[in-house]
Amino acid sequence: MAHSGINVLFEGDNFIRLLGGLWITIKIAAGALIGGVIFGTILGVLRTTNSKILRFVLRTYLEFFRIIPTVVLLFLFYYIIPRQLNLNMPANELATLVFGLWVAAEMSDIVRGALISVPKHQQESGKAIGLSRYQLYRYVLIPQAISLEIPATINLATRVIKTTSLLMLISVMDVINVGQQVIEANNQNYPTGVFWVYGLIFLLYFLIDYPLSWWSKRLEKQRMERNNG
Repeated sequence: MAHSGINVLFEGDNFIRLLGGLWITIKIAAGALIGGVIFGTILGVLRTTNSKILRFVLRTYLEFFRIIPTVVLLFLFYYIIPRQLNLNMPANELATLVFGLWVAAEMSDIVRGALISVPKHQQESGKAIGLSRYQLYRYVLIPQAISLEIPATINLATRVIKTTSLLMLISVMDVINVGQQVIEANNQNYPTGVFWVYGLIFLLYFLIDYPLSWWSKRLEKQRMERNNG
């Protein structure tokens, strides 16, 4: 057992380093989700206004982040744009920004869909009692839309967490990058260490994503039962 592959996880500070990489992954994902949900909610509300120009601009923004692969966005924002503008932005902050803009784009569509799903008669009732447009959103549309948004938002969160695996491509010391370094540094003594390192990484991602996925499905099921009831 002296050179058992699983021992690579506990050689030196390897396990602590992997957990540190996971923490970086979580921080970037959490920062992107918080900022993206807030910004995306604002954009989603704006997409329900009567301005065709504004709706077109925001729709274009959504399609840009929906169509362009995330890996291309990371390279664009990390390698190309900084060189053109002579900027020097730390990789972690840049990754949070890119993922946040992506989350905002997707969130805008979730919010827009939830808002237009609120029954028309409720909007008309709000107008009938003299609510302004702001009051209509605040007291009628947004409160009811939130219950529709939550399952989709949780699904978006799981997608963001999984996609952070691409961060190693821009030298962010996330759990994937740290894992690769551990494998390369210990490959001679632990040739089967790659199985255990990536097995642990798989387990860590599963432990984060599965509860969110289960929660999303449960909320969606409860919503459908209420509608059917």
